Amino acid sequence: MTAYGEEDLLQLSGLQHFAFCRRQWALIHLEGQWAENILTAQGQILHQNAHDDGFAEKRRDLLVTRGLRVFSRSLGVSGACDVVEFRRSPEGVPLRGREGSWLPTPVEYKRGHSKETDADRLQLCAQGICLEEMLACPVPAGYLYYGETRRREEVPFTEALRTQVREMLEEMHQYARRGYTPRVKPGKFCGACSLKELCLPGLLGKLSPEKYIRAHLEEVAEE
Repeated sequence: MTAYGEEDLLQLSGLQHFAFCRRQWALIHLEGQWAENILTAQGQILHQNAHDDGFAEKRRDLLVTRGLRVFSRSLGVSGACDVVEFRRSPEGVPLRGREGSWLPTPVEYKRGHSKETDADRLQLCAQGICLEEMLACPVPAGYLYYGETRRREEVPFTEALRTQVREMLEEMHQYARRGYTPRVKPGKFCGACSLKELCLPGLLGKLSPEKYIRAHLEEVAEE
């Protein structure tokens, strides 16, 4: 099993971007490009409300923490969980300053509603794998909380989902090592992307980068 060094760790949140669109992930995480739209602004507000680093709340057999930093050497990622709920369980682990054993469950906050794609579920599953690796205890499932419906969706961390997480992150590391930004593959998801004015999916989907640059230079020469 590969063990990534600290300098090789990718942002855990990038897994959701990569699953949504590989080019979007590369533009944000490799090229450092970003643009806001109403959807990203709503998402940031929801996450700001969820995060409160160092916050912990105890209710009987439930301990709630926010903004918990996590990482995985085997996956090569690091990031933060919106919320991690620790419940008393014989399968759990001891926590400093707390009596008994506690089993962690990650909870990720998302705007909108449950989606057909697994992008959100993959990100959540990666959080679960990080917690398992850090705490040496099982994390069988997590929850996605959607702001539009105000409902939780339970996500079992199946072996199929875990395999998809590992394979996708390996592909991300390969792109990162090469500094590779995939070409445009236009789809219906492009309309909701905040980077569509930077990515130009309608134009670049029809032209190769070389032809696009040549056409642009010809336009400039004619002016």
